[in-house]
Amino acid sequence: MSAMLDKSRIDFKLGSYGVAPGTALEDSMWLPRVQAYRRQLGARMIAYDKTNATRKIPGGEFYISRKIDGEFNVLIYQKGEALLVNPGGTVRTGLPLLEEAVRVLKKAKVETAMIPGELHVRREDGKRARVHDVSRFARKPQNQDQIDRLCFAPFDILEIDGEDWGGKYQNTWEWLVEKLGKTDRVQPVETERGDGARTVLKCFDKWVGEEEGEGVVARSDENGWFKVKPRHTLDVCVIGFAEGTDDRNGMLHDLLLGIYRLDGTVQVLGRVGGGFSDDQRRDFLSDLRDIVVESEYAEINSDRVAYEMVRPEWVIEISCLDLISNTTRGATIDRMVLEWEPDSKEDGKGIWRTARRLPLCSVISPQFIRVRDDKSPNPDDCRFSQLTDLVEIEMAEATSEDLQLPRSEVLKREVKVKELKGKLMVRKLMMWKTNKETVTRGEFPAYVVHLTDFSPNRKDPMKREIRVSDSREQIEALYQALADASFVKGWNDPESSTEEANPVPAKKAPAKKKAVATKKTATKKVAPAKKTTSKKASAKKKAPAKKKTPAKKAAKKTKKS
Repeated sequence: MSAMLDKSRIDFKLGSYGVAPGTALEDSMWLPRVQAYRRQLGARMIAYDKTNATRKIPGGEFYISRKIDGEFNVLIYQKGEALLVNPGGTVRTGLPLLEEAVRVLKKAKVETAMIPGELHVRREDGKRARVHDVSRFARKPQNQDQIDRLCFAPFDILEIDGEDWGGKYQNTWEWLVEKLGKTDRVQPVETERGDGARTVLKCFDKWVGEEEGEGVVARSDENGWFKVKPRHTLDVCVIGFAEGTDDRNGMLHDLLLGIYRLDGTVQVLGRVGGGFSDDQRRDFLSDLRDIVVESEYAEINSDRVAYEMVRPEWVIEISCLDLISNTTRGATIDRMVLEWEPDSKEDGKGIWRTARRLPLCSVISPQFIRVRDDKSPNPDDCRFSQLTDLVEIEMAEATSEDLQLPRSEVLKREVKVKELKGKLMVRKLMMWKTNKETVTRGEFPAYVVHLTDFSPNRKDPMKREIRVSDSREQIEALYQALADASFVKGWNDPESSTEEANPVPAKKAPAKKKAVATKKTATKKVAPAKKTTSKKASAKKKAPAKKKTPAKKAAKKTKKS
């Protein structure tokens, strides 16, 4: 068993084959290095279709490889042991291919190595394997044969014996062929040497056109790395649009697209802004404005202009160069799922409701082709399987029932009030458990604390503060800290504050009782005191009256004169 891994955290799938999280690795730097390499590779690789490759790939020598439809992994070898790590943090150990790698690397007297490549399935019929097969065999193998058919195709070197591997790609390729070329399950990718776009496209026609491969990769130290793939077409629903700005005002900027899931909900797929003529941009903008509807969902485009949502009436055909279902760190690409309610508004226009985010994919280099007047927005004409036929998408079978999120549970709630300058201020502090942290892939925290502070005397009357945590102990501490800072002297419960704010009724009752008692026990001297007070009060009332009558003052002056 591997000493490179915490054995207690291995989940054995079949026999000696097991998987573990990246946090179980002995060296905590292995996973970050795998992720960093994957990001660098994505930034370095330029993707073209065949047409653009013909025009844009420069001359010069290239190493041209068949692109394998597999799962990116790095083979990590250390002193007689090996395992696979992918950017998502999945570690695989105990595979027959790893045993082969150990044998050849030992023979080559290699102490340590990090070798990037593609984990893929070798099909018995010799046809192109798909990444779906990798997921199916590696996650839940049914028998030993499926594990035996998992292979690894290295295409680069990250590190050998503790030193970063650099230099020319020619040296990389020669090392891979020399050390690993004679293995069965750890074979370097099929590669040819050639000059310029002509040779690259020749390999493309052979591996993709004739053998239905995924694409080709061309590597050159002087001219860069390129990926050439066939374009795919998709029929999608238009759910929104954005207008152009400045000199493009009055013209369509881009369209927001949706794809229908099996249950009839619509998931936001992405946007398309290329492939339109200027006339189409003007006409489409005018037509789409007539079907604008309300929406709970909002999104902005690259110009920071908000999309206007529309009724699901248009179906268009687009092309794309690729579909990517994971980030460079291995995380899923989640998009919002929407529900269309046509009869929910009084005006009859309908509204888009939000459901929740689910994994989907990114559309690479989308281009508008045409409006499909022969198709309607529904789960058949804009079917989800257009995507799953090309790329693996988690929770692809999820239905509207699965989209319903658990209800939150309120754990604590306090409300305090305070009166200042005759106006009532309110502070409300709540803590709740979302119950959604395990079903939304990090979209919701486990616990939330929310403080609402309302003061009508401020310029901004309403203020809010939010604290989140996945720890019950920590959220309790955060709640208490906000409570101590917010509910200081003068802030009281609403009931007690109401009594203090209106003290007169409470004092009237004892005042009456005292007056009654005085009448029974008081001497006759009390009466004159009341009369005197009465006269003084009436005198005070008359004085202001004389002062407030300018007409009388004027009359007196006239008499004197």
